[in-house]
Amino acid sequence: MPGSTGKQGDENRIEGGQVSQRRARADKRSGALASAVGIIGEVFMTLAVICALYVVWQLWWTGIQAEHSQLEARQASSWSRPSGGGDKIAQPQKGNPPVQPGKAKTGDLIGQIYIPRFGSLWQRNVVEGTDAAQLANAGLGHYPTTQMPGELGNVGIAGHRSGYGEPLAHVDEFQAGDAIVLRTKDYWYVYHYTKYKIVLPEQTDVVAPNPENPTEAATKRMITLTTCEPRYTTATHRWISWGEFDYWAKVSDGVPKELAGGKTAGVVFSGKSDDRSLARLSSLQPVILILAAAYIIIYLSALLAWRYPVLREIKSGRRPRPYASIYGWLIRHQSGIAPVRWLLMLLLVLMAVCALFQWGFPWLASNVPILQEMSNYVAF
Repeated sequence: MPGSTGKQGDENRIEGGQVSQRRARADKRSGALASAVGIIGEVFMTLAVICALYVVWQLWWTGIQAEHSQLEARQASSWSRPSGGGDKIAQPQKGNPPVQPGKAKTGDLIGQIYIPRFGSLWQRNVVEGTDAAQLANAGLGHYPTTQMPGELGNVGIAGHRSGYGEPLAHVDEFQAGDAIVLRTKDYWYVYHYTKYKIVLPEQTDVVAPNPENPTEAATKRMITLTTCEPRYTTATHRWISWGEFDYWAKVSDGVPKELAGGKTAGVVFSGKSDDRSLARLSSLQPVILILAAAYIIIYLSALLAWRYPVLREIKSGRRPRPYASIYGWLIRHQSGIAPVRWLLMLLLVLMAVCALFQWGFPWLASNVPILQEMSNYVAF
């Protein structure tokens, strides 16, 4: 009957509308769930990247800062360059070596050390004292209770094995006979590596005047390098490297033959090891300011030329409304066409990374107990 057919059609339309509403609600719930999962994933991904960046900061950037501090110390000193600018071989001297310096205060630059096994440009400052500030900022530290260079007994020197320039990272690569060259203001002291030992932290007799027989008086001149073991985890032990004195020479005569191979690399004030531009940075604040200025200029220029094309397309319906996303929101709200938006995002990321290196990670390493224990961080 005609009446019943119309009624059935109305019912079908009502039922279809209800189905459409249910689908719309289901799609909305599905979209909300997908957005929530996506945002959670982005948060975890961001945290993972921050953790990785923290490792980079600890192992690399603290080394750049330590190198900057050492460079400043060298530039502030009145030490002269070796005769011949590093190309002249100094004549080994006979007899007992002079002792230099006779005494030093905590933080004083007492020497520089060269170990060719660690690289042709490898050099580190040696300052008086082994507290956290000296080992983090100044290079290597001389144990105040041990002998000075040239003195009968044992020159004890400590340094980090990871982070802060990791000066003693590769002590496990030493080979018998490797040169360990210590320079003071006026003299070279040349030692040769002999052996190593892994000990507990409380075994302090390894830096005794006579570490081979700690209860007996010193009979020869030695050098001891102490560092952490294992390298990348909590240091439960100490890696001890010993060397014995070979000869001494005058800085005014040139450089020891152990540091000369064609043109000498890594000689004090030769200039080669001081040319790293990053080591000249005392702070990342200038970099952050440059990045911020570049971002503002590009952002405003793109805003005038293109405004926000993605937002315009979404508003007009030419592009579907995307799921909620932290990074998607940031990209959509950059002005300009796609290449410009990605460039702006890159500048934002670089600014964020520099800010973490400059302020975020130092704060975490100074205030979070587990990170304090892991990093032994000392502000520069």
